[in-house]
Amino acid sequence: MWLKSLKTLLFFISLLVFFPSANAKTWQVTPQDSLQKTLDSAQAGDHIQLQSGQYFGNFVINNSIMISGIDATIDAQGTGHGILINAKDVTIDSLRIVNWGDDLTDQNAGIYSDENSNGIVIKNCYLQGDTFGIWLEGGEHNKVLNNIVIGNDSLRSADRGNGIQISNMKNTEVRGNDISKTRDGLYVISSTNNTLAQNTVHDLRYGIHYMYSYHNKILNNYAYNTRAGYAMMNSRHLEIRGNVTENSLDYGFLINFIIYSTFEDNVIKNVWTPADKKVLGRDGKGLFIYNSGYNTIRNNHIEHAEIGIHLTAGSEGVKISGNTFIDNQIQVKYVSNKLQEWSQEADGIHTGNYWSNYQGWDMDGDGRGDVPFEPNDGIDKLFWKYPEARFLMDSPAVLLLRWVQQQFPVLKAPGVKDSYPLMKPNPIKSQPFSLKTKAEISL
Repeated sequence: MWLKSLKTLLFFISLLVFFPSANAKTWQVTPQDSLQKTLDSAQAGDHIQLQSGQYFGNFVINNSIMISGIDATIDAQGTGHGILINAKDVTIDSLRIVNWGDDLTDQNAGIYSDENSNGIVIKNCYLQGDTFGIWLEGGEHNKVLNNIVIGNDSLRSADRGNGIQISNMKNTEVRGNDISKTRDGLYVISSTNNTLAQNTVHDLRYGIHYMYSYHNKILNNYAYNTRAGYAMMNSRHLEIRGNVTENSLDYGFLINFIIYSTFEDNVIKNVWTPADKKVLGRDGKGLFIYNSGYNTIRNNHIEHAEIGIHLTAGSEGVKISGNTFIDNQIQVKYVSNKLQEWSQEADGIHTGNYWSNYQGWDMDGDGRGDVPFEPNDGIDKLFWKYPEARFLMDSPAVLLLRWVQQQFPVLKAPGVKDSYPLMKPNPIKSQPFSLKTKAEISL
């Protein structure tokens, strides 16, 4: 009997330990009250509700609380962080945060988490300032959901902060955010097992930027009006699926020293460097792959880029198939002296890629061309060297030179060969999505 009573007592004690919210308090705060005093007085599990108005200052959260607002604005008055989080299990919901400091060295941010802060949820907030919007560092199991972050495009790109930055983080979800006019939209460094999904990033340098990060997922994001939609550097085991990038100046995807990763079902459109920004070697590249091997590039759509895909510096051992290349000025630029086969076999079926300038035929009707496609032969390399001659690409003389090259393989330099080119483009699975325009919401 006593054992049963002891078990009952232990059960109720556990409820008190693990569910402190049962005694949680809701604090109603107005602009006339001291917000920082309330933050210091609140206990774990409490909820602080900010009423309509402006709250001036820099605020520090030291307890596991929730803070939300009804048309409430935190104005940091041009210094420091808007909100500094020094606790775990903190939720910030529906606040407007503006005018924090502009010191990049001090990492001024609208919302900043100290190291080893876990269980943070930041959602439905509007942040506008010169430097970092949200900075999370050294924690895990955090969520950043459905926020708007706007930078200051009157500053040089290098003088702005990133919209959302996660550093040395694990198991963090960044989803549904809209980021513009910052340096980079989403910046991830030295972080593992995180997911970035359904974010919209635009009018900035790099939409999504990865450095030294492993086992991350980048899913169904939309980037437009950038220098590079997605910049992936010095990382491995990335899953990059269903993303869209449009209207980039330099790169749709910049892939630098990426290994053992999958790029699938992404859409790249309109990568073109304007004439007034042209310098030698600066061409709009749909996929630029530098020193990156052992990756899978499958079922992507690359359309209207100056160079559809550019591989260089040892980017070999790459499995490429099912991709669609449409109306790119140069479909492939491949800098190497080794032959690469760009088709894959599975269950006895060979699958190449679709090329809008393929002129072969399909006599047996299996959906694959009967003649291999070699998109970067010696003639193409001549045009790389002398780009001013590109207007001759489809002239009778050039077509004759290509025919001579095919008849005498000894004249042909190693390059890309697609032995089973597709006769029709694969359907596009990823479409740009439009989040509700939160900029119109008064938070």
